[in-house]
Amino acid sequence: MNPSDSSQGTHTHAHCACGTCATPPQGTPWGKLFAALGLALVAEGLDFAFADSGAARLVGLALAALAVGLAGISAYAEGITALWRGRLNINGLMAVAVTGAFLIGQWPEAAMVMALYAMAEAIEARAADRARDAISSLLAMRPESAEVLGDDGHWTRVAVENVAVDATVRIGPGERVPLDGVVTRGQGAVDQSPVTGESLPADKEPGDALYAGTINQAAALEMRVTATASDSTLARIIHAVEEAQATRAPTQRFVDRFAAIYTPAIFVLALVVALVAPWLLGWAWEQALYKALVLLVIACPCALVISTPVTVVSGLAAGARRGILIKGGAYLERARGIKLIALDKTGTMTTGKPVLAAFEPLDADADREALATLARSLAARSDHPVSRAIAEGLAAAAREVEAFHAMPGRGVQGMIGGRSCVLANHRWIEEHGLCAPELESHLKRHEDAGRSVTFLTDERRVLAICAVADAIRPACAQAVAELKSLGVVTAMLTGDNLAAARTVAAQVGIDEVRANLLPEDKLQAIDEFHNRFGLTAMAGDGINDAPALARADIGFAMGAAGTHTAMEAADVVVMNDDPRRLPETIRLSRRTCAVLRQNIGLALGIKLVFLLLAVSGSATMWMAVFADMGTSLLVVFNGLRLLRGTNTGSGIPGG
Repeated sequence: MNPSDSSQGTHTHAHCACGTCATPPQGTPWGKLFAALGLALVAEGLDFAFADSGAARLVGLALAALAVGLAGISAYAEGITALWRGRLNINGLMAVAVTGAFLIGQWPEAAMVMALYAMAEAIEARAADRARDAISSLLAMRPESAEVLGDDGHWTRVAVENVAVDATVRIGPGERVPLDGVVTRGQGAVDQSPVTGESLPADKEPGDALYAGTINQAAALEMRVTATASDSTLARIIHAVEEAQATRAPTQRFVDRFAAIYTPAIFVLALVVALVAPWLLGWAWEQALYKALVLLVIACPCALVISTPVTVVSGLAAGARRGILIKGGAYLERARGIKLIALDKTGTMTTGKPVLAAFEPLDADADREALATLARSLAARSDHPVSRAIAEGLAAAAREVEAFHAMPGRGVQGMIGGRSCVLANHRWIEEHGLCAPELESHLKRHEDAGRSVTFLTDERRVLAICAVADAIRPACAQAVAELKSLGVVTAMLTGDNLAAARTVAAQVGIDEVRANLLPEDKLQAIDEFHNRFGLTAMAGDGINDAPALARADIGFAMGAAGTHTAMEAADVVVMNDDPRRLPETIRLSRRTCAVLRQNIGLALGIKLVFLLLAVSGSATMWMAVFADMGTSLLVVFNGLRLLRGTNTGSGIPGG
């Protein structure tokens, strides 16, 4: 299916996963189905009340035939065709059961079988569609057109497929963002919950990223397009989820293989009951045929086959609603067994954006506000990330800087109020002979805390220290605590220095730290962790994390700040970079696997009970259909429970 396909296209019933079940027609005529059920009940009542009346039996036969015609003549015809081609699917089983019932004079049973079957199939298909619709609804997020600035300076509506990269697009208040891009003009809040799962709107200003499908709130924004419609974040989500739906989970593959053997085996068993039981057990031929038909209907593996795809798709949809893009049912099932998760530091545990951690005048008697003004004035003129962090972190007002110039690899310099000032790194301080033991002790203290130090100086001495650090994500400590509560060991793999790594690890509670790592070192660490602990996951965001993400049993990529390479290599993409999505994925996996086990147990358990009833002679054919389709509905609705409680801002249910 392409991203452009409509959810209203050809309906594919979940039963078709292995060819054992039916494909109900679209636009189910509920009036016909209720009329068929009513006629079947009247036929059943006439047969019960006037069993000895020939006229009543003729009327009952006519009503039963009409009920079959209203409820499932097309399914009956498909069943005959399937049997003719040697395929044993649910339509074939129903055709055999209805034909057999009519032949032995049980036409009220035949009518009830077909009416119940048709109604249950319609209800089941409607319920199963909910899981697929949860994914298909992503398509509705994508606007069909965008307001693009033309070469003549006029704004024109253009189909999103025709908007080129680097085009300027305007998004009005309340409109959806049509493509991925970067804000170039305007400020305002954007609801990113459809893509990232964030519960609160994100404030946007020039330079910030926008995602296709998100909703602009109150102010008009202009953006530069960074990806075509086919390569947008939303398009990649839709494509990845569609691929995930097409990839069978391990449990689903097992059930499909089981059903492929089970269905013919039951058909053979029913033939044995019909043909051999009269000779061995002394049953009447009519009695043996009836029991064989009941056995055939009861043993149909519909519920077993449908239980897995509906549950897996519901789990994938539940994750997507929370900004967790899982690329296949196999990864959804596997995540429950994660024993250790290794996390990259920069961009995964931290924001990847430096912030001012400390501003310290070296002279206790100095005017702190005046020094802060000097530092901010210089920093505000530079576009270096460290300078921007200093400028944003100091509340002092900036002053005019004259003769400003940058010193590559050293810092910036300028005249402020006739005073020459420099904002420089340690190398520049050493080159100018301004380093002293006291200054070195300050430097070491901050470096041990994982901070980058910049010095404010004048022509004679160092005036103040600006310590900048990569901010730890606010939810990181909570995420690590949740992982530990799930029995998962945590480790940090980073190319940063050991002091910085240990500082971050201590603040968030990481169990094991590996620092100064190259990409190949991270690969070796993943292999070592796998040998020591078992199933190992890796979470990262950069190109240097891609090899480890691919090598890990499950790779988590941080999607908002992450590179395309990391997202391609990963098995799970966390669209909003929230580390709490890691334990949520494990809980979702455990919940999904629990529902899978429940559904398989329900399907097989109820089958066994009714098989015993059939053998003892207590089960009728319409009871068999009711049991079979009732079980199918039960496992479908049980699987759909995974979708409950997964709207934006809520947690994964259960776990």
